[in-house]
Amino acid sequence: MKLKIGELAKRSGLTVRALHHYDSIGLLCPSARSEAGYRLYNRDDIARLHQVQALRRFGVSLADIGTFLANPASSLSTIVEQQIAALTRQIDQAGILRAQLTTLHSELGAGVEPDLAAWLTTLELMTMYDTYFSKEELKQLPFFAGDAACIAEWDAMVARFKRMLADGTPPSSPEAQLLSQEWMLKLERDTNGDPGVMVRILAMQAREPAMREQNGITPEVEAFLKEAFAQSRLAMFKKYLSPAEFAYMEAHYRLRMDEWPDLIARVRKAIADGAPPDAPQVRELMREWIDLSQSFAGEDPATHAKIRVAYEKEPLLMIGSWITDEMKAYIGQAMAAMRPHS
Repeated sequence: MKLKIGELAKRSGLTVRALHHYDSIGLLCPSARSEAGYRLYNRDDIARLHQVQALRRFGVSLADIGTFLANPASSLSTIVEQQIAALTRQIDQAGILRAQLTTLHSELGAGVEPDLAAWLTTLELMTMYDTYFSKEELKQLPFFAGDAACIAEWDAMVARFKRMLADGTPPSSPEAQLLSQEWMLKLERDTNGDPGVMVRILAMQAREPAMREQNGITPEVEAFLKEAFAQSRLAMFKKYLSPAEFAYMEAHYRLRMDEWPDLIARVRKAIADGAPPDAPQVRELMREWIDLSQSFAGEDPATHAKIRVAYEKEPLLMIGSWITDEMKAYIGQAMAAMRPHS
């Protein structure tokens, strides 16, 4: 029995995009193809995927999984040790709030009124997440709902970025680009594919020092991650652009990249609200889309045609975009509605 990629995605809980990514990096390559060119996975492929996902639960990076599977004699001891360290960090973080509450309880029990700073610290720890997310969302998002395996994966990735920084690894290196793609895949997965959640996470990360203390994502780590991800995308675009076109993109690509998540979230909301593609508010969103696209690629339609070809031929460009096939079709209809009819 052989499974097509869509069926394997459904059965495994992964996305088709993630399986494409595993194939592109040589981690899980299908053993066969149909006459029509579809990927086909057999029992051995699925057994390997089981190993990959088991190691992912331990917080092992995709690059390290590939190395581990290439050498079956490797010991799991180091992997388990890393997971223990990650879980210890989570316990320490939870202990911060527990210790603060214990102090308040002791002072109140002794008839001592805690000072203002003590109350404010406790409130900050208690309400930080509630400011940005509903109780329902906090229950659904694995890194806020206390999913130990999920949090361990994130902690392990943060640790890898910090090691790269300490070792002087450049963001343009293949390992940094690969880890940044893995990060974005996981972020898309753990936000349930909702760019609006991503926007609020970015806001919380920027405004809440306690958030940075908990997750360890320092400004240096964040800047390194963003640059590595930008480099990975630029490398793919370069294959389709002329030297002049690529030089323009490389000089302008990063300038407004932080504006994309919010715009994509608003397009998603328009779809969810049932707004037709030719609605006035959707036209305004498309004007913003065109403006953002031109900000890094210029105004030449030929350049944008090449970029569309790149997206068609490079599925990894969709990583971290939060753009679904439904959204792509909707945007196409909305753009068509803006063109003058003859």
